[in-house]
Amino acid sequence: QVQLVESGGGLVQAGGSLRLSCATSGRTFSNYHIGWFRQAPGKEREFVAAFARSGGRTLYTDSVKGRFTISRDNAKSTVYLRMNSLSPEDTAVYYCAASLLPIFRRLESDFGSWGQGTQVTVSS
Repeated sequence: QVQLVESGGGLVQAGGSLRLSCATSGRTFSNYHIGWFRQAPGKEREFVAAFARSGGRTLYTDSVKGRFTISRDNAKSTVYLRMNSLSPEDTAVYYCAASLLPIFRRLESDFGSWGQGTQVTVSS
């Protein structure tokens, strides 16, 4: 099973930027779709973005389109989430997750391996 470790979270003012990293180990990185999810206080975990294992395909939830960019470095077995124009509504614990399924979609249950999460707090 692949292991995932998130980093890069922190406290930022509204309008600021952060870059999250998801470093993986243990299995062939190129076999996995990698997704980012987030969970805000008192809310269910939600999909944010994902990068397919091949073809360069990406998915984003509507609320982050144009502000967040997901990228993938297969040589480093790492996926990044660049977050710009952050707002307090983006405050959450951000998780990366990996899917081995052939289908590429935003369904949380497709992702069988998860990191521990990194806190992102955006102050107003």
